[in-house]
Amino acid sequence: MITLALSKGRIFEETLPLLAAAGIEVLEDPEKSRKLILPTNRDDVRVVLVRATDVPTYVEHGGADLGVAGKDVLIEHGGDNLYQPLDLNIAKCRMSVAVRHDFDYEAAVRQGSRIRVATKYTTIARQHFADKGVHVDLIKLYGSMELAPLTGLADAIVDLVSTGSTLKANKLVEVEHIMDISSRLVVNQAALKLKREPLRAMIEAFQTAIPA
Repeated sequence: MITLALSKGRIFEETLPLLAAAGIEVLEDPEKSRKLILPTNRDDVRVVLVRATDVPTYVEHGGADLGVAGKDVLIEHGGDNLYQPLDLNIAKCRMSVAVRHDFDYEAAVRQGSRIRVATKYTTIARQHFADKGVHVDLIKLYGSMELAPLTGLADAIVDLVSTGSTLKANKLVEVEHIMDISSRLVVNQAALKLKREPLRAMIEAFQTAIPA
């Protein structure tokens, strides 16, 4: 049995064409089913639904043989113990710094001020500002990041941006692009040895179907 860990939403939807290329069809809609383990048209393949941030953990510790996780999640998790054969080029967005439209970010950075930054992505944020030589106090939040500058909790946020419409609606502006984000295929290293042939076949099928 091969177990694939996926998170609901955009990653799940954009992984379906890759699975189809490998001859795999998920038989139930995760938005309608209450099941956390979904069957496929192949008796030897199943899909487990987990939180996006938990995908690397399930794969690393053998709860799943492989999974799909965003580059952001993998950096925060520390993906050294995972085999990452493919950038699947799906669920694309960017990691950016954003501030209130009336906050002079450039001046704050130039003057060497210590700024407060709210984010869920503390590893990425810490490294980014360290590389710039900017002193920051990191405030970890798990949601509604845009509220932090509006309420005075933070001067800036580091967050994923797709269209930028949520920032605009809350009168925030992107002031710095940190990195582009897409989702990767991650594989358990022990499973790659024990289930080498079926996993290699899936990886190769995914590779041929990666969107340009």
